[in-house]
Amino acid sequence: MKTFILLTKLSSETSRQIKDRAKLGRAWLDQVKEKCPEVKFISHYALLGEYDFIDIYEAPDEETAAKVSIISLSNGAFQTQSLLAIPYKKFLELTEDISRQGIIV
Repeated sequence: MKTFILLTKLSSETSRQIKDRAKLGRAWLDQVKEKCPEVKFISHYALLGEYDFIDIYEAPDEETAAKVSIISLSNGAFQTQSLLAIPYKKFLELTEDISRQGIIV
């Protein structure tokens, strides 16, 4: 499984529905679980900044991550950004491989 990060910015209309936030969030999560049962959520945070929420989750591939993003957009998100996260240890292994090949000095 790969690790993905989903950054979500709500539409202004959805942002105004503060009293319904828990219900809307649950509906979104239920849809993700139904359409992408292989997705495993690691954590979910509300943010103070450009984006409103960050979700960290595992999915088998980029297509599944795209589905999660599309479900977000269809549920009141104004903008989403999905990122593939590489574990730091794996990143260090990649840099070592490149160094051994003489690409990085």
